[in-house]
Amino acid sequence: MARVAIIGGGISGLGTALMLGRRGHAVTLFEQEARPADTDLEQDFYRWKRPRVPQADQPHSFLAPVRTVLRAEAPDVHADLLARGAREYHDFDWFDRHPPHRDGDEDLVTLRTRRIVLEAALTAAVRREPSVDVRRGRRVSALTVQDGNPPKVTGLRVDAETHPADLVVDAAGRRSAVPGWLTAAGCRPPVVESHRTGITYLCRWYRLRADGPRDPGRVRAGSVAGFAAAGVFPSDNDTFALSMVLSTGDPTRSALLDPAVFEAVLRRFPACAAWLDLDPEPRSGVLAMAGLDNRWTSLTDDAGPVVTGLVNAGDSLVHTNPTLGHGVALGLLAGQYLAGHADQVAADPTGYHDWAARTLRPWFDAQVAADRANEQRLLDGSALPERRAAALAACAFDDPVVMRARAHVRHLVSTPDEAYGSEEVDRHLTAWLAAHPDFTPHHDGPTRTEWEALIPA
Repeated sequence: MARVAIIGGGISGLGTALMLGRRGHAVTLFEQEARPADTDLEQDFYRWKRPRVPQADQPHSFLAPVRTVLRAEAPDVHADLLARGAREYHDFDWFDRHPPHRDGDEDLVTLRTRRIVLEAALTAAVRREPSVDVRRGRRVSALTVQDGNPPKVTGLRVDAETHPADLVVDAAGRRSAVPGWLTAAGCRPPVVESHRTGITYLCRWYRLRADGPRDPGRVRAGSVAGFAAAGVFPSDNDTFALSMVLSTGDPTRSALLDPAVFEAVLRRFPACAAWLDLDPEPRSGVLAMAGLDNRWTSLTDDAGPVVTGLVNAGDSLVHTNPTLGHGVALGLLAGQYLAGHADQVAADPTGYHDWAARTLRPWFDAQVAADRANEQRLLDGSALPERRAAALAACAFDDPVVMRARAHVRHLVSTPDEAYGSEEVDRHLTAWLAAHPDFTPHHDGPTRTEWEALIPA
């Protein structure tokens, strides 16, 4: 069994540590933040300032791989999530009845909860795991590297102490210092591919009132304007978030930080208006997140691994803009692979790098392509999708066959070409278009003139 040191105690670090520990590996996790995430969920979520984790207070919907990995590797964490108020939503729940079952349908489930609830459940489980030693308030300062071809990481340094390890996992996130440490140690540099998105997020959190209405009825989660998108994220314990996406170059962006302006604008998006009509209690101000990019950091190049004894996972490996919600799913999938192959990866990381490129890289590429298209659309402000592509999106909410294809893409089961390219989906879409001859692509959100009328001069 391997001695594993993990840098970073976010969701990917905690999940990887738990899965490794439960396979009998001796794990030591180093996290520079002294405070754990399960002290007081409400206080932590709304009051804990976490500049190194800018996504912590943004809305999340955890995709099917998160639930699938937890149910397979840590069913107690899945049960704890539900006990803490997380809710499960199957994509077929949109319909009055689910269609006849097909293999895999049972996994098309989203976990609706705030990120801190998942962090708290993982923190509690790791605390119970005797094979995992969590050292909080301990900042890793360097790696110990042994000369070789390639060099080998043999452990890490914290203050004046050296901690030997058979395998070090960099789960320190998108700002990880590990690439710089490798270069300083004389290793070939990691191969970093980075794409700026030009997109910003704004959100506000609400709670349904105990004596008020509980549900807006059958309302789609998202609405779009030509230059912005808005959506609803139902979450745990009667909380939900309203979120908006727009270009970082939009001149009205700063005005939307005013809650009154933010809500006035969101009322012009049907998805958000339906939830605001429930008269929820605001629980936060308007929270912004920008400076987003997509980054792939490979510890292998054309000559092979730049180092052995070290791999990266989570955002240290693949950081994606959260539009499609892939981050936590990709992080836990990487952790699951490492847990099942730790001894082999410690001896030679080539198999892990190959697996990551084969399994995770396609979703990074898909996010980059989607962001480029969205950035251009938001800047153009009026472009509409091609008719058949728009019909696919609309048809999914009428036809379970197309909804299943949509769910396969959303939950990382199939690429869009695979899911939507089948003869069956084409047949159902053609029938839907024949039944809706007047369908034309359109935006259900406000026009630019309507938007700007709500922005103070």
